[in-house]
Amino acid sequence: MPQNLKQMKVDVLLGLQWGDEGKGKVVDVLTPKYDVVTRFQGGPNAGHTLEFNGEKYVLRSIPSGIFQGDKVNIIGNGVVLDPALFKAEAEALAQSGHDLTKRLYISKKAHLILPTHRLLDAAYEAAKGKNKVGTTGKGIGPTYTDKVSRTGVRIGDILLNFKEKYAAAVARHEQILKSLNFEYDLKALEPDWFAGIEYLKKFTFVDSEHVVNKLLADGKSVLAEGAQGTMLDIDFGSYPFVTSSNTICAGACTGLGIGPNKIGEVYGIFKAYCTRVGAGPFPTELFDNVGETICQLGHEYGAVTGRKRRCGWLDLVALKYSIMINGVTKLIMMKSDVLDDFDTIKICTAYKIDSQETTDFPFDIDSVKIEPVYKEFKGWKSDLTKITSESQFPKEFADYIKFIENETGVPVKIVSVGPDRTATIER
Repeated sequence: MPQNLKQMKVDVLLGLQWGDEGKGKVVDVLTPKYDVVTRFQGGPNAGHTLEFNGEKYVLRSIPSGIFQGDKVNIIGNGVVLDPALFKAEAEALAQSGHDLTKRLYISKKAHLILPTHRLLDAAYEAAKGKNKVGTTGKGIGPTYTDKVSRTGVRIGDILLNFKEKYAAAVARHEQILKSLNFEYDLKALEPDWFAGIEYLKKFTFVDSEHVVNKLLADGKSVLAEGAQGTMLDIDFGSYPFVTSSNTICAGACTGLGIGPNKIGEVYGIFKAYCTRVGAGPFPTELFDNVGETICQLGHEYGAVTGRKRRCGWLDLVALKYSIMINGVTKLIMMKSDVLDDFDTIKICTAYKIDSQETTDFPFDIDSVKIEPVYKEFKGWKSDLTKITSESQFPKEFADYIKFIENETGVPVKIVSVGPDRTATIER
């Protein structure tokens, strides 16, 4: 590497709650500063919603940097890809003037979601009865299961003995489906899937670990975009109500093939309140009119599934845990404007379990009864969407941010005050 070239790092942007924090919008705001935008984990169960120029876009597998015309976009090895859904997503973007074939690279080591993975997802969830984990049914869990059991089919396999590998995997899956007495119609799913495989061949398959490290050595700036959120991480989330990948900062190392010393800034993104979609524990969930009002004002419905999100107050116990696990250096607060009309706003500062207070996130938050300990704040009762600079923040809103910064020890660098990309204030 030339001596005069500064060694570049990968900045990571990830969610600190249960997903749906608004990462897509923030990535789109940040991407003008980067040469390369990457995805390092997850699959099409997560949707990043972006709004600009009066249009709304939902991205499932494609990095949010595609809206910046000159950026390189990379789908890393930690991602699982459904060819049929990828084709639909990419074609919709092409129709709106965003052709990706020259600017999007896909790791040969990324695993393919097969049609039978989707069937297995449905079969496993049906078999769980009342113990369902709330899967989106996109086949992501079974795909990661095959990856770990070393029986997966990868993007690179499309170019090598593909039919044999596909047939062997499907035969294995069909045995399991039959053992579960699950009725299915594979032939209905295969045409779209194989059309997706042909479509994928238009793109460049790469050894993304070499590509990313060479880009860094060449002085290029790289942003790694996380999907879902920290509390859905397979290791550190609210297990077993979690996703099947590492959603935390360390996942960027394994999902892209970069060393820990290549990580630069870690942007942690959170809502001014909390939401969760699907099943699983949620200590600060609100079951009253306040929770319903937050849901309606925040349009809290899944970008991909349309599922209604459960809503609650900000949980600092979980947030501080997420900041610790990820090594967050800068915080980004989203959807502040949703709380504009509340007289009183609360933040959970501790959990009470068996009459004992703790600020440490426990091993299991599902089987214990948690009583949130709240601190109350006076509402700002102002229309934040009209604000264009930090100097216009109402005192109560500035106090809310300052409390979060003091408690977490991390500065809140970006505040979102509306859905459009322009409604973003950098502090």
